[in-house]
Amino acid sequence: MSQPQHMQTFCNPIENFTQTSPFDTNRFLTLSTLSITSSLVPYINTTIGLIPDTVYGMFLCRGDMDTKSCSECVQAATIQIATSCSLNKRAVIYYQECMVRYSNVNFFSELETVPRTVLFSARPAPNQNRFNQTLSDKFEQLILKVSSSSLIPYFVKEQERVTELEGSYELESMVQCTPDLDLSSCTVCLRDAFLRVSTCCGSPSSAQIFTPKCLVRYRTSVSLSSAPPPS
Repeated sequence: MSQPQHMQTFCNPIENFTQTSPFDTNRFLTLSTLSITSSLVPYINTTIGLIPDTVYGMFLCRGDMDTKSCSECVQAATIQIATSCSLNKRAVIYYQECMVRYSNVNFFSELETVPRTVLFSARPAPNQNRFNQTLSDKFEQLILKVSSSSLIPYFVKEQERVTELEGSYELESMVQCTPDLDLSSCTVCLRDAFLRVSTCCGSPSSAQIFTPKCLVRYRTSVSLSSAPPPS
């Protein structure tokens, strides 16, 4: 099993706490709860402590991760976020497989699009002239389908073979929101995320964007047999 792949950590420097304070204890309990619970469910939010030392925490695993991979990612993330953001009252950490965050401010059910992180391939996408439109059409379909996803709320993943005059390729695409959002906020989050990932980096063959409340991911692959014939 491969190790979880870290993307980026954001430590908010606006508010800090002191070691051995009530907030420090509550943060430890929050991260421990997230780590333990990740072996049972792919998402949870939790609240620990009384105001002004309340800590709100959450993790989300990608919907295509199995239980073991989810748990390994969240465990790694809770350790890393506690180390990297040792005295910060707000932080979020992104891995390719999951995200973990905590805060002294209640963020449940709130639409947030930052901080975000993007990972993309240096290899260009196939069929450059048509790719952006193909991708846009595909993600609009996925976003419309997200309201009917039931096994894992707000998660849709599809794979298909795209055949065009320039050649054919496999396209794997995925959208996901945190279950605390309402459908309208989920849709806004996904459309904003897709806009960011589709305009930030040219036309890479694969890319993933993670925001505090949703993620968008796609991958392409081209086999030798699918290359266009010589002219």
